[in-house]
Amino acid sequence: MLTERFTAALTYATQLHAKQVRKGSGVPYIAHLLGAASIALEYGANEDEAIAALLHDAIEDQGGDATRAEIRRRFGENVTNIVDGCTDADTTPKPPWRQRKETYIAHIATASPSVLLVSAADKLYNAQSILKDYRVIGESLWQRFQGRKEGTIWYYRALVNAFIKAGNTPLVQELERVVTEIERQTANKK
Repeated sequence: MLTERFTAALTYATQLHAKQVRKGSGVPYIAHLLGAASIALEYGANEDEAIAALLHDAIEDQGGDATRAEIRRRFGENVTNIVDGCTDADTTPKPPWRQRKETYIAHIATASPSVLLVSAADKLYNAQSILKDYRVIGESLWQRFQGRKEGTIWYYRALVNAFIKAGNTPLVQELERVVTEIERQTANKK
């Protein structure tokens, strides 16, 4: 069962990301955080993992070390460690896109089961959004992403491969299905 800690995390995440929207869509960012938490819960997350899913982008997008310290104070070391494991950069400026993504993919091999669950839930939500938006707006979708089409599809396939090696769970299998569908729909389109 979820307790008042989850409610507090939801409020905190909403406050942290209040002015943030999803790339190119205008959808309030909290929709992504709720979606990632929902997926994590559907695939067996405990409360700490669900809280980390709500906060998985907080350090990266909303304050770095100061936000990390606040998450630790409010929600404890375990939640903080999961959020850290889902963070691809906590510095400004961020390292180059490809370097960040390669480092993130490499860390999946040694990530804890909790980090794998929350990270895969985040990536599944993102992949589902990419597929949905591609069906609506087509090739112009790729302008939203630093990696454009080629880099974005490379990244998601590399993530799937890394997650499979770390443990081919039902969540990872669903991520693989969605990424394969993205590849299928976008093949040979310019």
